[in-house]
Amino acid sequence: MPRLNPTSARSKLQSFRFADLFIEDLGWNQPASRKAIPVEHEGTAWKAQEIAQLSGFRVFEITPADAATPLPDAKTQQAIWKRITLESVENILIFLDPRRTQSLWLWMKREEKRHVARRHTFLKGQPGDLFLSKLSALVVDIAELDDHGNLPITETANRVRAGLDVEAVTKAFFRDFQSEHEKLLEEIQGIKDARDRRWYASVLLNRLMFIWFLQMKRFLDGGDVAYLQKKLEAAQEAGKNQFYSHFLRDLFFEGFAKPESKRQPCGQVPLGDIPYLNGGLFLPHGIESRIETDAL
Repeated sequence: MPRLNPTSARSKLQSFRFADLFIEDLGWNQPASRKAIPVEHEGTAWKAQEIAQLSGFRVFEITPADAATPLPDAKTQQAIWKRITLESVENILIFLDPRRTQSLWLWMKREEKRHVARRHTFLKGQPGDLFLSKLSALVVDIAELDDHGNLPITETANRVRAGLDVEAVTKAFFRDFQSEHEKLLEEIQGIKDARDRRWYASVLLNRLMFIWFLQMKRFLDGGDVAYLQKKLEAAQEAGKNQFYSHFLRDLFFEGFAKPESKRQPCGQVPLGDIPYLNGGLFLPHGIESRIETDAL
């Protein structure tokens, strides 16, 4: 399975260099046409510019002609998509504000006789790791391409679906969340207040789910999809209560929360090669600073 280079891809995503992202990091081809497509809807003019393509699947940036025009609403998105399908039936549309600080990615999933919108928003200033985990499904290696530089269209469509059709997965994810939350609550000790205990369980579970997501997208320790399982085994070999009390705390508060040069892990299990996420999810919360003993 081809892998995304998270450092290079994150830089391009955060600077809104989407054409470079698709061609240099995702491995897609140069656009089939450099000619902009004018689109008008209810008196507002837009420009559709193709930035990349693969096997007939074309990616367009959609920008307004007027610098005062915000991102389009769902009705306008639908109208623009219908116009672009006259040029390319299979497409991904990236709607941009004039300053290129907000983006809305639209892919229309075909379900029998209708199309269902799948929307993903990325704003300038966001870390981008979660968004890149979606785009990692779109990566193509040159060795996979035929003599014309393409994949079979069905394979390209499958990869777009894997990356952008996340609603069904999300529903199943949260359907099981409550069950796992209750199980975790039963294992937490040392926090007397029931509300604090429930809140703390939510924090831990959210962190672990996000780490699992990064793991399955091959963002951890050289693409190790069994990262957490291996670290659990190593922690068990190191001694009692090592996984949560030492390894996970190192991973949360030293690994993801700090650049590599500033990390000072105290546990016996090495973190490995993990990204600096610079996000609030992995900063200590108030209740954690009040816990004086190991909670699990």
